[in-house]
Amino acid sequence: MTKPGNELLFLALGGSGEIGMNVNLYGTQGKWVMVDLGLTFADPAYPGIDLILPDLEFIEKHAKDLLGIVLTHGHEDHIGAIPYLAADLGVPLYATPFTAGLIKGKLEEEGITKQVKLNIIPRDSSFDLGPFSFTYVPLAHSIPEGNALLIDTPYGRIFHTGDWKLDDEPLLGTPATAEELTAIGDKGVLALVCDSTNVFNESASGSEAAVREGLDAVIREAKGRVLVTTFASNAARLQTLGQVARDTNRQLCVAGRSLDRILKVAKSVGYMDDFPPVIDFDTAMSLPPRDVMIIATGGQGESRAALARIAFDSHQLKLSKGDTVVFSSKQIPGNEMAIGRIQNALAAKDIIMITDRQAHVHVSGHPGRPELELMYRWIQPEIVLPVHGEMRHMAEQARLADSLGVPKSIVQMNGDVIRLAPDGPKKIGTERSGRLILDGDVILPADGTTMNERRKISLHGVIAVAVALDQAGRLKGKPAISFQGVPVEEDRADFIQEASEAAAKAVQAGGKDEAKLRESIRLAVRRKATEWTGKKPVVDVSLIRL
Repeated sequence: MTKPGNELLFLALGGSGEIGMNVNLYGTQGKWVMVDLGLTFADPAYPGIDLILPDLEFIEKHAKDLLGIVLTHGHEDHIGAIPYLAADLGVPLYATPFTAGLIKGKLEEEGITKQVKLNIIPRDSSFDLGPFSFTYVPLAHSIPEGNALLIDTPYGRIFHTGDWKLDDEPLLGTPATAEELTAIGDKGVLALVCDSTNVFNESASGSEAAVREGLDAVIREAKGRVLVTTFASNAARLQTLGQVARDTNRQLCVAGRSLDRILKVAKSVGYMDDFPPVIDFDTAMSLPPRDVMIIATGGQGESRAALARIAFDSHQLKLSKGDTVVFSSKQIPGNEMAIGRIQNALAAKDIIMITDRQAHVHVSGHPGRPELELMYRWIQPEIVLPVHGEMRHMAEQARLADSLGVPKSIVQMNGDVIRLAPDGPKKIGTERSGRLILDGDVILPADGTTMNERRKISLHGVIAVAVALDQAGRLKGKPAISFQGVPVEEDRADFIQEASEAAAKAVQAGGKDEAKLRESIRLAVRRKATEWTGKKPVVDVSLIRL
């Protein structure tokens, strides 16, 4: 596919079939716009990697037809890839003030503020990009300025929800009312492109105001220091925790650079003006424990975050027997082991732990089934297109929409080109999508040579073989063997002896072709390692001519 024609297309390059790394394209009349440019966090399948980025090869090839990148809100899975990928696309960014503040900080850190144009769009306002017209529609979420996008096109209107929930008592911002959303639906909406994260939840996500009551109750009962951990970007929860500190007469201490950044940006654009003054670490440790409440990063088990460092005594802040840690967040699937490691360290110190299983200390920022049902009723879409979920979430949302009488729905995956109009929805093709890794300062394919080699080394270890040859190709001395990560410990010397002998025999049997000789040595040493260990280590052979 080269360009979208007289039609309206949708193409996800991230966030469909997965939770995180949201990147969505809309195309019409030869032009594309991108909604969100997020990342996701690596799991143990990517050793040595922290961040995973979307592969934008398709739109990079058509960058001259891309008009801009419009951001719904400031969570990392929606803006996190901007500092690594936006400059190469060469198009402007559009965001509301709080989101723009977070993006500006990222661009400054990467030193690319002059390379990427960032347009700040006032809240609740509209702007045009070629054949597209965008209007920000505020919705409740766990970060300030969670927005839906109402996208007007020549072929119908899209209501792209971004991340959202319904909250009758939001702490930050004023979301659109039922009447305002109904008015949007009454004017006609072709497609509702909608968050699927909590589609299996039979109850609504709940109000942030109720969390304040739950946290008040837990922290009033606590006798020592209290540490509360939550997502740094959950500014609504930070606001709640500021109120809870006042409610319970505790001085507030904040631990974590990402928390400091969120607070700074929020205050710079008019949020959280009533957040209580913050004490430093030394003051927090000098006060009576009953007078202190700490907010810390690291509730998902991140090894370098404040909570982990506190748990393992490598932070200025200390916790001891009888203190309390409150996990005011939900475990993200895949983080169970990392969280468990920290909780075990806290348990060893006889620290009390409270999660959302013991008390009402967290609500989600995503819609449950009752909220989805209301949104369908208000927006009245012709088509529901689920995004922001694994396949099971998106398929379930399509079933829910069908059961409630929405005329059409379609389940798509990253790379599927969907024609929404005319005569949609219909899959009309597939484009490349995939993952990249940020490895140090280098961006590489997620399943390229480097990562595949690293996986093999992490699974099997590595052996280095150095073989000295004279000019006639005869062996000079014994082949030298060294290795790492190969499970030979007490018998190390014996293994090295046998591996060296295997390499020598391969040299004696080998020919003059250097590549074939190197491969014969590699296979001989690997066979010997497999005999000893059952593993197949990576074997690197160096031939030295004397």
